[in-house]
Amino acid sequence: MLIALADRKAKAVALHEGMRTSAHRALVLGPVLAQVWRPRPSTIHALSGVLKDCTVPQARSSEPPMRETKAGRPACLACATGPDLTDWRRVGTALGQAALSAKKKPDAVDAWVALAAARHGGAVIFTSDPDDLLAYLAVLRPHDVHVVAV
Repeated sequence: MLIALADRKAKAVALHEGMRTSAHRALVLGPVLAQVWRPRPSTIHALSGVLKDCTVPQARSSEPPMRETKAGRPACLACATGPDLTDWRRVGTALGQAALSAKKKPDAVDAWVALAAARHGGAVIFTSDPDDLLAYLAVLRPHDVHVVAV
């Protein structure tokens, strides 16, 4: 999704615009940002603008996960608490059991994205690799996580 936003792809931009009205900001995990961030002015400009509407959990300079409401700012426990050993074991299990295509290798960042979505519940993952994310989600078996190809 970040690559599509950096490239200003219409579908990604429209989806991102739609997220601006949700109570919870779009979630960008730190390792995902690190995979996409490159020291090119066009990339930095595009992603810096996008990140103003997103949260990078537990990053000090990130926007808070929840937008302010008239009653104050609610908290997101999934964003406020880091992963524990059980979470990392679940990521490892997903890496070992996911039915990926023969051309793909297990990707810890994708598995962590799947688990972060599962921890949030009611999540939607926007990705250019829907099959990979669906393979990890099949192992994790969350009840209400959806994957949308971008």
